[in-house]
Amino acid sequence: MNSTFAQKLLHSDAGFAALILRVPVGLILAAHGAQKLFGWFGGYGLEGTGQWMASIGLEPGFLMALAAGSAEFFGGLALAMGLLSRPAAIVSAFTMLVAIFAVHIDNGLFMSNNGYEYALTLFVVSLALAVQGGGRFSLDRALLSKA
Repeated sequence: MNSTFAQKLLHSDAGFAALILRVPVGLILAAHGAQKLFGWFGGYGLEGTGQWMASIGLEPGFLMALAAGSAEFFGGLALAMGLLSRPAAIVSAFTMLVAIFAVHIDNGLFMSNNGYEYALTLFVVSLALAVQGGGRFSLDRALLSKA
């Protein structure tokens, strides 16, 4: 890997704040992805999620469920560990942006009406992590020291 590219991708001067954001948001994203992919935590799995996604116009539903579930599950795990934090955060932010505009925007802001406030919060945190990186306490930092 080009060391300049690795430096830009993995370097972060962030400290505890990145850790405090990464771990819970990463685990929450991973749990949402597990609902879509595996039917865990009361989810519907790929088949059920795919049918629902097709019903709201996200076609092909199964593929969209696989993409969203994978982005949330694997991106969330990567964020929690601080592994390739910036790419994981960008994928997570994009996934939340799609959720906001495909599912929640017409319901207003508040979650009580299935609004977009929660997805917006996950989007903003993911965007902040994309900008600041995984921080001092991340696997990115360990990878960078080996590059």
